[in-house]
Amino acid sequence: MPKVLVIGAHPDDCELKAGGTARQWVDHGFDVTFVSVTDGRAGHHEMPAEELVVRRKEEARRAAQALGVKSIVLDHHDGELLPTLEARLDIIRLIRCEKPDLVLTHRPNDYHPDHRYTSQLVQDAAYMVTVPRIAPEVPALRIDPVFGYLSDHFTSPTPFRADVIVPIDVAMDALLAAIDAHASQFYEWLPYNMGILDNVPTDPSARKKLVADWFQDGYALKSIQFRERVHDASVTFVEAFEISEYGAKLTDERRNLLFPFPTY
Repeated sequence: MPKVLVIGAHPDDCELKAGGTARQWVDHGFDVTFVSVTDGRAGHHEMPAEELVVRRKEEARRAAQALGVKSIVLDHHDGELLPTLEARLDIIRLIRCEKPDLVLTHRPNDYHPDHRYTSQLVQDAAYMVTVPRIAPEVPALRIDPVFGYLSDHFTSPTPFRADVIVPIDVAMDALLAAIDAHASQFYEWLPYNMGILDNVPTDPSARKKLVADWFQDGYALKSIQFRERVHDASVTFVEAFEISEYGAKLTDERRNLLFPFPTY
């Protein structure tokens, strides 16, 4: 059974960038784990940090349940992550324990320091997971996973390169349910941060429609920079991934193994 490890900085990052693909991996028998490197304690304008940590872990659990994946939330403080040796060893141990065939994370150029440092930590671990003398209490991997990046719209120093594009129309219901589970973020913190909190309805069904309206545009092929790559009129929504130069190469054989559904 192939294993996929998606490592985000915050408890909702994996869902936002790989939730639709994750659901398809699960439907194909994959073992998929979503990891948040930080505990989410900074992601609210009102809730006390310790209370918010408990809430966000529960939201991550319910989102993972909607997608059929596992959820792990590490204890590094949200908004305070640094690429320290201690944090690198945490990531090395995590990857070794999970033994994934594919690891996905943020790209290193990003607006959020937690995203950038999560990316650096995973990159710094990419080779070291195979070095037995590093963190010897957890056996080193004999075969390096494929490493890749989640999509973004940042262009400096280099724009995102879509090496694998995955249609996710069949998974949109599960994906939107996972996003809806992160109520503290999408109905409270982010609307507050954007100055539109007063526009968020209180009725659950109206909230779900709001999420669908917001996020369907974000996944819509028509609004994504690599839309000319997909020559299929039946495809409306996609996710995409860039393969890192670190780790194992994405050979044709590995691509067929790791993406056993239509891709571009």
